[in-house]
Amino acid sequence: MNAPTLARSTSYNRPIEPLWLEWLTLCGGLAFCTWLLGLKGVWALLLGADPTGLTLVIIVVFLCATLWCGQRSRELQRQRLLLTQPQQARVGEANWAGDYRAALAHDADTAADLLLEHSHGPHGTAWWVNGIQLKLGLLGKVIGFSMLALTIGKMQSFDPAQSQDLLRSLTAGLGVALLTTMVGLVGNILLGLQLTRLDRFADALVADIQRTALAEHGAD
Repeated sequence: MNAPTLARSTSYNRPIEPLWLEWLTLCGGLAFCTWLLGLKGVWALLLGADPTGLTLVIIVVFLCATLWCGQRSRELQRQRLLLTQPQQARVGEANWAGDYRAALAHDADTAADLLLEHSHGPHGTAWWVNGIQLKLGLLGKVIGFSMLALTIGKMQSFDPAQSQDLLRSLTAGLGVALLTTMVGLVGNILLGLQLTRLDRFADALVADIQRTALAEHGAD
């Protein structure tokens, strides 16, 4: 068996990673944790302790980004399947491997840029959104400590009769600072885990597409 044939066989016979199934499994775990936290009253505590609404914004951003990761994982797995079974391609649907082969006949650099744009281009925006979660958490931290500082600054003198109201105001500011930071960090970690997996799968897909295209070019 010559080298091009061996390269083509290796690429085609490598099992397709179940990226879509992995994402569904992660969503199942997240759904269970969401239900469990709701049962324990954690969501009511988080949302009720944050008058700024930043906690809710972070949760919505994470939810939308996670749904996008699911759609992206399905598309990446579909493109990997089309590499081994091009006959499954439907008219009008994107076929990255086919586009790469067509562009490779004209300019190898342009073909590589086109393939990377297909496979990794949208991930840049997703990583930016992932950073937004962390920044929103830090913004909540700044707002919370600002509320705390303003409350202390308004104190003219310590009145034991007002100690309960003062303690409530101080706790509210501290709660905003800590809770928004915690939610932002957790969302950043979980979304970063998904995006890292997408990037790794996309890297392997690009390598497979280039390997098979070059093997076919060498065989010709």
